[in-house]
Amino acid sequence: MEPAAFSAPPLNLLLREVRALADLRRGGRIGPALRTDHDGQGHNVLVVPGFLAADGSTVMLRRTLNAANYRSHGWGLGRNFGIRGDILYRIDQRMDEIQHVNAGPVTLIGWSLGGLIAREYAKHARDRIARVITLGTPFSGDLRANHAWRIYELIAGHRVDAPPLPVKLTEKPPVPTYAIWSRNDGVVDRHCARGLPHESDVAIEVGCGHMGFTTAPDSIAAIFRALQA
Repeated sequence: MEPAAFSAPPLNLLLREVRALADLRRGGRIGPALRTDHDGQGHNVLVVPGFLAADGSTVMLRRTLNAANYRSHGWGLGRNFGIRGDILYRIDQRMDEIQHVNAGPVTLIGWSLGGLIAREYAKHARDRIARVITLGTPFSGDLRANHAWRIYELIAGHRVDAPPLPVKLTEKPPVPTYAIWSRNDGVVDRHCARGLPHESDVAIEVGCGHMGFTTAPDSIAAIFRALQA
């Protein structure tokens, strides 16, 4: 692995993300399920959205998972405004709802900030979780090597390095953990999303930008690879 040089992605990549976000808000990238021959055999998958996003941002991914015979679920907690002191308890409640209908371990997929939440929840409730898949999640290195930390601190009301519950972000969850990352990510430094070898079990590179992690075919193919590993 090349030496990490933590810094926010260059502005040309950020501008691509701004255009992609505008397209996403117009609904242009929340389409039907992608075709797949995978069979999830009814396995539960909980998808946690990124910062300032809600379950609507993961619709296409969840439609694709459902088409592949997974049971996909939104996190059901509205818009993700950052880490809250009760976040693990609230996900516990959501997990109760999911596992009451279909018992068995659940895979967590977390996009960006959602991946940080997924990793910490897996440490909190390891027996409930089958695996964790992160999408462009800055779990490694410098928490300010991205273009979101200033607005995060403004909205969440705490420093990115001082959340309202004890965490150790670089510590790998005690379940299989897959980090999907891209060198075309215009929001999060790729080194932070890929991590060091001991911080996840497998790192998978894709070619999409940050806004494409839940819709781009190569990212979804990588998610299926992690699901079936």
